[in-house]
Amino acid sequence: MGTWTLEVAKMALYVTFPVALFHYFNQPQYFEEWVVNTKRELFPPETEATKKFQATLEEIKRKQNLISAEQMESVNK
Repeated sequence: MGTWTLEVAKMALYVTFPVALFHYFNQPQYFEEWVVNTKRELFPPETEATKKFQATLEEIKRKQNLISAEQMESVNK
C-alpha cells in the first residue's frame, strides 16, 4: 500500500483523465465538422446521374412486382 499522497495522486488521475477526455472529444467545432462530413458522405447531394439511377431502380421494381403478381395469379388458378 502507499501513503496518503499516493492515494491522492491516484484519485486526481482517476478524476482528471475522464474529464480531460470528455473535454477534448466534445469540442463543438470538431463535432460539427465531423457530423457535416459524415452527412455529406452518407447522403451526397442529388445529381442528374443519381436521379436517373433512382428512376431505373423504380422501373425495375415495378416490373418485378408485375412479374410476381402474374406468378401469384397463375398459382391461384
